[in-house]
Amino acid sequence: MFRIGFGYDVHRFEFGRPFKLGGIEIPFDKGLLGHSDADALLHSITDAIFGAVALGDIGSHFPDTDPKYKNVDSKILLSEAYKIVAQSGYKLGNVDATVVLQKPKIRQYIDEMRESIASILETDIDKISVKATTSEGMGFVGTEEGIKVFATVLLMITE
Repeated sequence: MFRIGFGYDVHRFEFGRPFKLGGIEIPFDKGLLGHSDADALLHSITDAIFGAVALGDIGSHFPDTDPKYKNVDSKILLSEAYKIVAQSGYKLGNVDATVVLQKPKIRQYIDEMRESIASILETDIDKISVKATTSEGMGFVGTEEGIKVFATVLLMITE
């Protein structure tokens, strides 16, 4: 049995914060604003994992109203989400994610992000796809105000 999940996340950029994406820190003059470290790539994958088995979303499991998640490392949230799903009898088939941002260019960091995500999900790197594109200067992404990320996951029953 297979289950497919879809995740989507957006965050705005803000000066004075580190830019974390895919579990790594990328040099940039702005970072993403959020209750946690605002890693939009990990958040979208987390939502896709929960969605695949109809267990809600990242906010229902790790609410931004809970002070224990203030500035939390999103690697912890993704790891916990995957543990919850694994306990429900599923294992990861693959992840496919697309990051939409104007700047910075992230192509040189994609393999490091894939390694980070594979490590968190305890899987092989060849099961993790991360792609990047721009929005051709349109919308809040195009004006460099923020980022959006789309992710899909395939989960398989372990039995």
